[in-house]
Amino acid sequence: MARSRSSSLRLSRQSTTDSRPVETKGDDSPPISRDGDVPGRRESLESNEHSPLLSPKGGGDSRSLLENGTPASSLQVEYEAEQKSKSVFYLILLTLGIAGLQIAWGVEMSSGTPYLLSLGMNKSMLAFVWIAGPISGVLVQPYIGIKSDNCRISWGKRKPFMLGGAAATALSFLALAWTREIVHGFLGLFGADPNSGGVKVASIVFAVLLIYILDVAINAVQAAVRAFMVDNAPTHQQEDANSWAGRMTGVGNIACYAAGYVDLPKHTGGIFGDTQFKVLSVITALALSGTILVSVLFIPERDPKREGQPSSERMGVLLFFRQVFDSFKRLPPQIRKVCDAQFFNWISWFPFLFYLTTYIGQLHLNKYFAANPDLSPEEIDLAWEDATRVGTFALLIFAFTSFASNLLLPFIIVPSYQPTPSLKPRASFHSSGSHHNHPHSQSSNPSTPATGPASMTSYFPGPESHSRLSRLLSACQIPWLTLRRAWLLAHLLFALCMLATFFITSTTAATVLAGFIGLPWALTLWAPFALISAEISKRDTEARRTGSRTKADQAGVILGLHNVAISAPQILATLVSSVIFKIAQKPRGSPWDDSVGWVLRFGGIASLLAAYMTWRINEEGARNEDSGE
Repeated sequence: MARSRSSSLRLSRQSTTDSRPVETKGDDSPPISRDGDVPGRRESLESNEHSPLLSPKGGGDSRSLLENGTPASSLQVEYEAEQKSKSVFYLILLTLGIAGLQIAWGVEMSSGTPYLLSLGMNKSMLAFVWIAGPISGVLVQPYIGIKSDNCRISWGKRKPFMLGGAAATALSFLALAWTREIVHGFLGLFGADPNSGGVKVASIVFAVLLIYILDVAINAVQAAVRAFMVDNAPTHQQEDANSWAGRMTGVGNIACYAAGYVDLPKHTGGIFGDTQFKVLSVITALALSGTILVSVLFIPERDPKREGQPSSERMGVLLFFRQVFDSFKRLPPQIRKVCDAQFFNWISWFPFLFYLTTYIGQLHLNKYFAANPDLSPEEIDLAWEDATRVGTFALLIFAFTSFASNLLLPFIIVPSYQPTPSLKPRASFHSSGSHHNHPHSQSSNPSTPATGPASMTSYFPGPESHSRLSRLLSACQIPWLTLRRAWLLAHLLFALCMLATFFITSTTAATVLAGFIGLPWALTLWAPFALISAEISKRDTEARRTGSRTKADQAGVILGLHNVAISAPQILATLVSSVIFKIAQKPRGSPWDDSVGWVLRFGGIASLLAAYMTWRINEEGARNEDSGE
């Protein structure tokens, strides 16, 4: 601290005796008052001498605290408030929108195909329709990330996109469900026959257009919600927040698949529509709008105006692609490695998520087709309706095991971060009691290993209760099992399960296999998002703490690029799967068609490549030692 004090005295002497401007970096230096001093400099110099957040090494240069014109004392108060541990209730409210999003995705993917076929669409056109999801993910999420990073509305930079995207999604679902009525009513004004071929084609075109609008809207909500989570969870709770996001995904999946077994028009009395898809669309619109609205109302965002002026460049098409390309080149090494792993990870998962129902249905029908080789097309369709329900049951088991894994895994995996010991939480639902009283946290910082999920202590505010809970959580953890290693093992387990399809011959065995796969799926929903979110949050928090302005990309654009690493491989997986189907597929109604099995095994090989990419990701503790932290 002696070095900090001497530097402070020299700077103070210069500011009071020299009328020349004080030299600062860049063009964003604060204004100089008439007596030659900089507003806020005296406060920052004094807090420099007493702040426990500043190391002696950085004490001699206080200018970084003034780059955005904010006094150091204010920056420290903001930093302490942001890094206080949040309660379970806070994290649930923060991630609640993920549940609504998953219901929307689930309804679209599970009920969209039968609905489009009911409009008269040819099956060969379905690939053209469903490629809309990956394409919109590649383009929309980076764009929304850039726009929200530059948003300066006082009540938040993510909330406008969350609300706008949710409204667009809800309206798109309702319009899609009532496509026939809308098209027939409009064309009926001109005397068109509702049963004519032209009206049928118009209905299909209108539905496809709505599917594309729907995918754009859902991706806009997802980009904003993920960035919203990074912005509003402390660095040491990013893993915890993303774990809750995985649980919310499980809740959405269970709700979606369970609704498929219920005759909704019968149980709702036709209030929400006379078809299953209409009722599902109304429920989805209400669920997504409600969950997003709750998060927006109860989770405050910091005022983005304090981050300075956004980029003044207009976002044209060429500028957008150039900025995305430049952002890819600027990705930090750790985040780039996670994106590399995600690329192969989603090549492996795409066949399973889209074709598992077909795989199990074929196993269910093999003996039936072998015994009845001369079935009519109508009889084959009826057989496949029953087989689809069997496959959907396996997906429901998969959703339950994934949800259970998301509940239990955070208690056995060693967290990567814990809060700074000097920060004491508030006694409100935003904080988690006296988490910082734990003896293991006395010499920690936001990049050191933690002893358990910080939010769990919100139910045990007393020091003694908290101490007992911490010991219990520590006893449950496997010391060597970090989040990166757990994700690596998940890739290997998934590859093993996909290669096991060589030996699966019954629907029971396939359903059990689907249940096992819920475990690696839980880690896919948690690990990569947590690793990336923690990196972004740690960097952004440090920048806000010091008041420095950085040209590094913010959470929105980085998470958008991460989604490119998720969506782009799905396009590649679609093309490879089409080639495999072209080679191995048998005519519809044939027994022992193993073409889907070969697609799943292709996914297993890709999972081994994802495991190698995950092995290349550095552990948090090893990176800290290498960087001298």
